[in-house]
Amino acid sequence: MRELRSRVHQEVSKVVMGQTPALDALLAAVAVGGHVLLEGVPGTAKTLLANAFAKAVGLDFARAQFTPDMLPSDLTGTMTLRGGDLVFRPGPVFSNVLLADEINRTPPKTQSALLEAMAENQVSVDGTTHELPSPFMVVATQNPIEYEGTYPLPEAQLDRFLMKIEVGYPEADQELAMLRMSRDGVRPTAIDDVAPVTGADELLAMREQVSSLRIEDEVLDYLSKVVAATRSQPSVELGASPRAAVHLLAASRAIAAMAGRDYVTPDDVSRMARPVLNHRILIRPEAEIERYTPADAITASLRSVVVPR
Repeated sequence: MRELRSRVHQEVSKVVMGQTPALDALLAAVAVGGHVLLEGVPGTAKTLLANAFAKAVGLDFARAQFTPDMLPSDLTGTMTLRGGDLVFRPGPVFSNVLLADEINRTPPKTQSALLEAMAENQVSVDGTTHELPSPFMVVATQNPIEYEGTYPLPEAQLDRFLMKIEVGYPEADQELAMLRMSRDGVRPTAIDDVAPVTGADELLAMREQVSSLRIEDEVLDYLSKVVAATRSQPSVELGASPRAAVHLLAASRAIAAMAGRDYVTPDDVSRMARPVLNHRILIRPEAEIERYTPADAITASLRSVVVPR
């Protein structure tokens, strides 16, 4: 997986500069069957990153622009009349990589249409279950600044995302390299040059390899205690769920595989703790007044647990 990571980064860097953590999160998610929430201000290449990533890993890509008038059937598909018969017309969710653009701009009824797809890789329409392609992942985006007319994702849906990544501005040299790219108007022409370096079959085989990575009982105990520590802090209203522990284990295995190892270390766990746990922790109002954040809670949890050696 280390070699695959290098090849994917090389291809995506043709059009996107300086988003290494987000790209690693996408690769880790597809390696373990998870989903990613990208949060960043407009213009930081969230959509372009998802598109280029799908091209680089050889997967089908679909984009759904979430708006206040969007219906669940616009996402999952609907029954239509063709030649006198009712037939199912698949929606954009029937793809390998679904970009749920500005997911917090559509009402909860439409947001929840993704729950079954994210949890079980299937959708139910008119009483019939339809399997989604494999692999399948949701890459959702949202703007952390402008909240007017938005519908914040409920905790139950946030918990479905393997990771939440903050997509920030590039460094000065990265932005300069971006400006030097060849463009057709504002569109980077290199997007057509991004070539697939793998495919669905190899990614599914890689998923089995990642899931078999060795993790010692001491490291597993450390991971469990870190997650449990988020639930006992006085400043935390809601700590990380048991699903969060499962996701942290999966992400730690993926990051270890990217490093070329067949075992998980405590450093892998601590490195992935923030992107995996950050969006699952609710801070008490009185602590928020003191500007205490989920990231602070995660740091405190990591410091409270003895690291195995």
